[in-house]
Amino acid sequence: MSAVLRELLRVSEKAANIARACRQQEALFQLLIEEKKDGEKNKKFAVDFKTLADVLVQEVIKQNMENKFPGLGKKILGEESNEFTNELGEKIILRLCPTEEETVELLSKVLNGNKLASEALAKVVHQDVTLTDPTLDSVEINIPQDILGIWVDPIDSTYQYIKGSTDIKSNEGIFPSGLQCVTILIGVYDLHTGVPLMGVINQPFVSQDLTTLRWQGRCYWGLSYLGTNVHSLQRAGPAGSSGEPRAAGGAGPEAGQPRGLSAVISTSEAATVKAAVGRVCGERVFPAAGAGYKGLCVVQGLADVYIFSEDTTFKWDCCAAHAILRAMGGGVADLQGCLRAGPGAGLEPPQLRYHAANRGAAGAERWANKGGLLAYRSRERLDAFLGLLIPSLAAVGTPT
Repeated sequence: MSAVLRELLRVSEKAANIARACRQQEALFQLLIEEKKDGEKNKKFAVDFKTLADVLVQEVIKQNMENKFPGLGKKILGEESNEFTNELGEKIILRLCPTEEETVELLSKVLNGNKLASEALAKVVHQDVTLTDPTLDSVEINIPQDILGIWVDPIDSTYQYIKGSTDIKSNEGIFPSGLQCVTILIGVYDLHTGVPLMGVINQPFVSQDLTTLRWQGRCYWGLSYLGTNVHSLQRAGPAGSSGEPRAAGGAGPEAGQPRGLSAVISTSEAATVKAAVGRVCGERVFPAAGAGYKGLCVVQGLADVYIFSEDTTFKWDCCAAHAILRAMGGGVADLQGCLRAGPGAGLEPPQLRYHAANRGAAGAERWANKGGLLAYRSRERLDAFLGLLIPSLAAVGTPT
């Protein structure tokens, strides 16, 4: 079922094209923002937004996957509701129509009759996209379709997407904010066990042509199933290596040189946790926007871990990165479980699972990562980090 992953790569690029297209017209973009309903709001933000781009991306992914793999579209879950309200108060269910003309008509209702904008968006939505990867093309693996569930975060770091900053400088390859922090996340998991199997992270805004002002993106993927582990960064390593790439932009150490631990953290992380992580990593603590982007930083090898102690990330935020990290020998664990178990206990870190809702919770909270999370690429580096973090948390007065 590597054919599913190949199709997810393709639809992620179609989704990225939509995200880029929606940013081209600033006046249009301002019309597309709609505040989320109470049941869908992420409590971390005072104001959380749903954009038409969000909903379009999610529906395009659903419809394309359903067309190619009948029955799979119904197993795709995401952050966004596809109900939109226009200025006339009309409630419109947004979906991908069979023809471009029908999609134009539906989008015109959402956009209050803005025909030009509707035509531009519909053209991108129905445009055929090709995205292939020789590494994946060489893989053939059979995963039963009936065990697959899919989490989608159509545009993660919506605030950065709306704000649209393009002049943010990176710190050792990691952007604290800006359009580079925007990601499209597609994670495939086993419906019975909750184990992540395949992941795609598409970063639509990686580099901008200063002449045309158009953006180019990049796509990352991974597959881990019954002993088969393959990912898009393998070709970056030399022959016979583990496939781990050097940190982007030359930020990583030379081969064989020891380096200190590093962590990427949320800008909203608790002050005591920030202090404890600072004691462990010194100056190599990198605040960054977007849960998906922070997971990507670990995938890229720019940081050893992504740690977040609060319960305001969700299954759709981390399933994609988790699948890729599993293919690399890492994972995404429950932070509280890791702190209780301690490092080097000989046990597998308590991995997040993606199939079961939180009991007694409602709305988005049903799928919150209640124990926080800790993403890592190397078990050795994870154990080293935890071995220093636990006493550091005690030193700053945070219970573990």
